[in-house]
Amino acid sequence: MAKKNESLGKTLFVVIALCLVCAIVVAGSAVGLKPIQEKNAALDMQRNVLDAAGLLEPGTDVIAVFNERVETKLVNLDSLEVVTEANGEDAVSYDPIAAAKKPEASTKLDKSVDIAGIGSREDVAKLYFINDEQGNLETLVVYVRGYGLWGTMYGLMALAPDLNTVKGINFYQHSETPGLGGEIQNPKWVAQWEGKEIYGANQQVELDVMKNPTQPNHDIDALSGATLTSNGVDNLIAYWFSDKAYGPLFEKIRKGELSNG
Repeated sequence: MAKKNESLGKTLFVVIALCLVCAIVVAGSAVGLKPIQEKNAALDMQRNVLDAAGLLEPGTDVIAVFNERVETKLVNLDSLEVVTEANGEDAVSYDPIAAAKKPEASTKLDKSVDIAGIGSREDVAKLYFINDEQGNLETLVVYVRGYGLWGTMYGLMALAPDLNTVKGINFYQHSETPGLGGEIQNPKWVAQWEGKEIYGANQQVELDVMKNPTQPNHDIDALSGATLTSNGVDNLIAYWFSDKAYGPLFEKIRKGELSNG
């Protein structure tokens, strides 16, 4: 009996020791790989920005083009002032999506306002200014997001200097149904957005995603068989470009009161 107990003890010791070693190896790998993962995530976002702006071509040196053409800025959506950092992070490292999940860095939205179903809005927005050779604004890329059928759809929208005409849109992350709602990434559907106008004559949001479009300048044909996804995209546009989000900021940029130099 003593030998059996001794054998059982040794077995448990080996198992526990092996688990500890594996845990240490996994933890060490996670820590060691974190800088690489962060670098790859940053590169992927740069690629998404260029794609939305129409600057991503086969063979494009993403890092070179991004560093040469794009200026990243942080703007407080309440004070409408440019800030150098947010949550202890500079413009390059700041993540507005992560900030929106922190109570101290975001504003909880009332249900009557939260038509996009995002819960909270980050207090500091991250904007990508793309200037021409003379230093004038050529394209502005902004983050948008909203709830679809299965989860939040994350995108970037590129706007012309009038901050009204759409130059491109890129939904870079979502959980919509492949072949249905997942078609928000289909190049043919995305191509519809180019040249559409967000605002009407009264400066109210008139860009709509709908079946049987009636306004060629404003309407996007809804996705076939994906009503809830289409409604989600429509709602996120209605929220982010309203006076509850980017609207006041765009007006300040149009007046030249927010420097992009």
